[in-house]
Amino acid sequence: MANDDYEPIIIAFCCNWCSYAGADLAGVSRLQYPADLRVIRVMCSGMVHPNLVIDALTKGADGVLICGCHPGDCHYLEGNLRAENRKEAIELMLEDFGVEPERFRLEWVSASEGPKFAAVVQDMSVAVRELGPSPYRV
Repeated sequence: MANDDYEPIIIAFCCNWCSYAGADLAGVSRLQYPADLRVIRVMCSGMVHPNLVIDALTKGADGVLICGCHPGDCHYLEGNLRAENRKEAIELMLEDFGVEPERFRLEWVSASEGPKFAAVVQDMSVAVRELGPSPYRV
């Protein structure tokens, strides 16, 4: 179902302390990754409520990425573990809404992992592009 004219919209919730800095490092290092990413900085990946993910996907986003600190490195001690615990709830909600699970992803990216951030975004963009537009996209 891939379409060359289709430009997916991927929302990335990035933790302020690690992943957002990793995204910034990817940018200042001039690493190439798709421009279909919209980064939203949050203080902690554990603050991303499942409803935010579902709202994004049911209101036009083609994919949602949550990036947080590696386990054990969270600025708020266990916020990233909360995000990991919410992942299962999000996946169940996606099933209820008829949304492919590949449209959601949780990744650990530290401030020094700009190349990993770029690779994760590239990989997710390819996966979402293959799925085609979200069934909720207007």
